[in-house]
Amino acid sequence: MNDNADNSLRTLIVDDEPLAIERMQVLCSEIDQLRVIGTASDGDSALRLSEKLNPDLLLLDMTMPGKDGLQVAREAGKMDHPPAVIFVTAHENFAVEAFDLEAIDYVLKPVATERLERAIERALARKGRKENGSGDDWLGEFWVPHRSELLRIDAAEVFRIDAERDYVRLHVGDTSYLLLQTIAGLEEKLNPDDFIRIHRSTILRRDYIVGLKHEGLGVWCAELADGEEMRIGRTYLKKVKAMAGR
Repeated sequence: MNDNADNSLRTLIVDDEPLAIERMQVLCSEIDQLRVIGTASDGDSALRLSEKLNPDLLLLDMTMPGKDGLQVAREAGKMDHPPAVIFVTAHENFAVEAFDLEAIDYVLKPVATERLERAIERALARKGRKENGSGDDWLGEFWVPHRSELLRIDAAEVFRIDAERDYVRLHVGDTSYLLLQTIAGLEEKLNPDDFIRIHRSTILRRDYIVGLKHEGLGVWCAELADGEEMRIGRTYLKKVKAMAGR
């Protein structure tokens, strides 16, 4: 096991089932970048230990007596040095809430070592960004329900986002995915250097816009890399034209 603090994550395991804690300890022992510093069997204990031990990472069960995983993550996020959170749960129906809390990952039980390792890589990447002074809070990835699983999509793969009532549709290549999230709420989480809202119902990746076209009478359209043209809403026109130095 690697004990170098720069290359490991001080980890607190939280689960109300002793066998689940034991299994997670075994899995963690197989990952060099993890250093387990404690375990907790309920939400209140997890928060007390987090205050005392200052972990880098919580491996957090979702359903527990008293405070559940979502409550723990929400309160831990208010600490002076909030730990990263990876939810480890048998329930897939809390992914949207976990997404809103900006958890690192959402791993379903039974947990395979390879699956946990991928989650840990993301936690290490976030820790590295923070240590290098680039740890902004912009959203970098999405969890989306697809068939019987949850897919994780890098924000860099999304070129267009459309509003559909209380949902947004993420366009990735030739595929699209629905996500329970308002477009206004999502806009606040996206890096404005990468995404720009051109209409009340549309957000685009900036590098997907190849030109702006004046249609007359104050009407402008964005010309996209796939040849499509999308009308720019008047409310957003000034910001879009500023992108082109106009």
